[in-house]
Amino acid sequence: MSEHVHTSVSNGTGFIVLDRPKALNSLSLDMVRGITQALLAWREDEAVAAVVIRSSSEKAFCAGGDIRFFHDAGKATPQGGSALVEDFFTEEYSLNHLVHFYPKPYIALMDGVVMGGGMGIAQAGPDARVRVVTEKTKMAMPEVNIGLFPDVGGSYFLSRAPGALGYYLGITGVTIDAADALYAGLADHYAPTSDRAALEELLNSTPGLDLPVAIQAYSSMHKAGGGALEADRAAIERHFSAGSVPAIVASLQADSGPFAQKTLEMMASRSPLMMCVTYELIRRGAELDVAGCLRMERAVVRRNFENGEVIEGVRALVIDKDNQPEWRPAALEQVTDHMVRRFFEPVWPDYAHPLRHL
Repeated sequence: MSEHVHTSVSNGTGFIVLDRPKALNSLSLDMVRGITQALLAWREDEAVAAVVIRSSSEKAFCAGGDIRFFHDAGKATPQGGSALVEDFFTEEYSLNHLVHFYPKPYIALMDGVVMGGGMGIAQAGPDARVRVVTEKTKMAMPEVNIGLFPDVGGSYFLSRAPGALGYYLGITGVTIDAADALYAGLADHYAPTSDRAALEELLNSTPGLDLPVAIQAYSSMHKAGGGALEADRAAIERHFSAGSVPAIVASLQADSGPFAQKTLEMMASRSPLMMCVTYELIRRGAELDVAGCLRMERAVVRRNFENGEVIEGVRALVIDKDNQPEWRPAALEQVTDHMVRRFFEPVWPDYAHPLRHL
């Protein structure tokens, strides 16, 4: 078990606590394995009727994968082909699949930062999920900002967000709050931290089997209010339904309104290539089931490390902190269909795919 993942069972509930606060609970391979081991052990355990996954800190539920590790391991080997990187993504995506199809109520307390890999361990399937957000929730799939793409099942849950919201969230990597998360269907309940003592009492005193109903009753007394996504919905639909990233940008450029101008400024710092890959990923994901989406993402992430875009993005954002990534290509008009299709070419024959058993 990872030193950063603590587990316990009480009153029919299995508790998983992420405890790597200095790194905002960024997932290491050991943490992925610790969570997986707990979930597998409890899946058939009659003493565990529900699972709660949370953080030891209100600052972050989970900020994603350990991108410093991606950079160091990927840069150390030709074409980013580190065995540890390969293991990480294979096991992380397997965990995402396990979470999605977990047979017991799976309650994620998404307090603070919830990004990337944190979304992957929170977005359970409809039969299990109980996703709770607070006024401190800062949610995003911000991978295009580091030259990656919204993985961990993002091609599945973003493609199923209402209207064009999934394209907007994935292509821009914008950060949203609790109200937005609820509006986009990426959360279920709102629980303000001002009433945290009552929620803690509920979690500790309610038998695991009764937790989903109890949390629903509790959250019905609290409202998150309106959010930016609802206010900007008409503009999002108009622009992000344009049919491609270049068409989206052209649509935004023709709009002098504040939403369009702010969105253009945000997209200008993202990887042009990975914004286009993200569009295609979400488009394809709409036609695939969960396992198909994860298998597609597993191949795309291998292509990404071969390309090196993520290594450059992490260098600029986290390592050197110059915030001047040298994207390849540097401009959106230089991205070709061939470049994008290359990311979706099979890496392995079907019988050898690392996620073939999902």
